[in-house]
Amino acid sequence: MSLFAVLDPAVRLAHDLVSTLAQVMPTALAIVLFTVAVRLALHPLARAAARGEKSRMRLAPQVAELNRKHKGKPEKLQAAMAELYRTEKASPLAGCLPMLVQVPFFSVMYRLFTGHNDLLEHTLFGTPLGLHLNAAHGPGQFLVFGALYAALGAVGYASFRRARRLSAGSTAPGTAFAPYLSFLTVLFAAVVPLAAGLYLLTTTAWTVAERAWLHRDAPAPVPAVLAKAA
Repeated sequence: MSLFAVLDPAVRLAHDLVSTLAQVMPTALAIVLFTVAVRLALHPLARAAARGEKSRMRLAPQVAELNRKHKGKPEKLQAAMAELYRTEKASPLAGCLPMLVQVPFFSVMYRLFTGHNDLLEHTLFGTPLGLHLNAAHGPGQFLVFGALYAALGAVGYASFRRARRLSAGSTAPGTAFAPYLSFLTVLFAAVVPLAAGLYLLTTTAWTVAERAWLHRDAPAPVPAVLAKAA
């Protein structure tokens, strides 16, 4: 029995809901609306994760100072960190749990749009939703995939710009490369069916918009050079 088989009942439920929507609208639109509905239902978890992230950002200077003060003294550092988070009524893991809770939902969506079911037999502008890029033929199908990847690229670029701005003040290893991970969705979409690509476009666009909204009042990061000078 596959580990992911425990998600099968949820996958069947999601399939039935999308199928119901597909009776009154194109299946591609049903996929988009269902994805939006799921993300809307998960929004409270995203808000909790954002609060945790803001707490970590707010305490980052104090954490850095504690690391400097107790360098080479792990026991004192651990005690000082615990006291800091206790005093500030925060937790270093505050934003992690809400994100982990969302993983099963995303796994269900992925299985639904990459598995074998009747939803993938429907089409988008004449292109089957179960079709992969390497099996596409004719200008019409390539145009549909091209439009999808262009839209994913635009969303990735918006995410890239924001990630680069937020990492401007960080000197952590790998920070400079991290913003480029925003474009991985385009590469991943190239190896999944068109339906999964539509799901990826919808959910990543939601993520970018949601994070921009939840972090709209976050202060601009201080560039590392200026932070050292201060």
